[in-house]
Amino acid sequence: MGKRAVVIVLDGVGIGALPDAEAYGDALAATLPHVAAAVGGLELPNLARLGLGHLAEIAGVPAVGTPRGGYGRMIEQSPGKDSVTGHWELAGVRLKQAFQTFPMGFPDEVIDHFTRLAGCRPLGNFAASGTDILRQLGEEHLRTGRPIVYTSTDSVFQVAAHEQVLPPEQLYRLCQDMEQVLLAYNVCRVIARPFVGEGAGSFRRTAGRHDFSQAPPEPTLLDRLQELGITTCGVGKIHDLFSGRGLEMALPTRSNAHGMVETLRALEEVESGLIMTNLVDFDMLYGHRLDAVGFAAALTEFDRWLPGLFSALTTEDLLIITADHGCDPTTTGTDHSREYVPLLVWKKALQQGRELGTRQSFSDVAATVGEFFNLPQIYGKSVLPELAG
Repeated sequence: MGKRAVVIVLDGVGIGALPDAEAYGDALAATLPHVAAAVGGLELPNLARLGLGHLAEIAGVPAVGTPRGGYGRMIEQSPGKDSVTGHWELAGVRLKQAFQTFPMGFPDEVIDHFTRLAGCRPLGNFAASGTDILRQLGEEHLRTGRPIVYTSTDSVFQVAAHEQVLPPEQLYRLCQDMEQVLLAYNVCRVIARPFVGEGAGSFRRTAGRHDFSQAPPEPTLLDRLQELGITTCGVGKIHDLFSGRGLEMALPTRSNAHGMVETLRALEEVESGLIMTNLVDFDMLYGHRLDAVGFAAALTEFDRWLPGLFSALTTEDLLIITADHGCDPTTTGTDHSREYVPLLVWKKALQQGRELGTRQSFSDVAATVGEFFNLPQIYGKSVLPELAG
């Protein structure tokens, strides 16, 4: 058996406002510390042993005396605070220009394009959370058959439709067509949001969400590995975030729990290569919905799963746990937050933990994995020399 690198992205699990966070309205954000404070402390013994408690004041998560992993925090260099931007930088691509946002709604010419494609004018076209928009417009959508279009402070064009009004496959085709229209407006993602239910009190989004993203503007870590014949596997929404590029295998998931199961399954199938997992529930179910209690429970579930992951890894394997942005459920608003993200690095052979400090780019993840697989120089600075002492 060869060697595997496993990169797990805890979607939305930031650890404190970046120096430029005020420009994004996020000066008070600190997702992980605030979640811990909101529930009276977290129990994350396995993450604590990797060094998480050294990165911020997190109630219930101590700074242990002898960490088992490399521990640090990373600054995002790309402008923005969305999942695509964060994941691309983790994979070695730094954006020079932020994606365009439309927090006041999309211009008439965009809605006219949508109307021609859908055969009717949409409802909505304003910024809202996914649950609020269904309460506001779900019943009118059932009466009229008009799809619901909405956005946020992120660069997203979201389309919600009841599965009995617009079956998911038709919704996906509509969103794919809109993705092509919105390239000219530099919109990052078109997101299909199918839902079910009989009325405003029972509407719920299904696991059929699908993101149609712009393709990265240059080769990512995934592309570089694939070019060299190294296996690449994406678990969860990794496929969507990279527009399907650079992946030999893609395992879609329904939840964090399913993502953890599929990560272990990938380890059984991938003898050598990269497995990159996105666990989306922290962001999608709890951060955006301002549910600190649910967020905390999801962190506990992940921590309890870690010993099984450690057991599944060999002495040759490398584990990296990080995030793509923040999504603080305790601050006003329901959007992502511009934050430092944790960097936890572990190998079975690591005899002593190492402080990795404040890294100057998320792309230190790409550089670390790149060095692990002997890739030519990639953007970022590898932590492997520091782990070696």
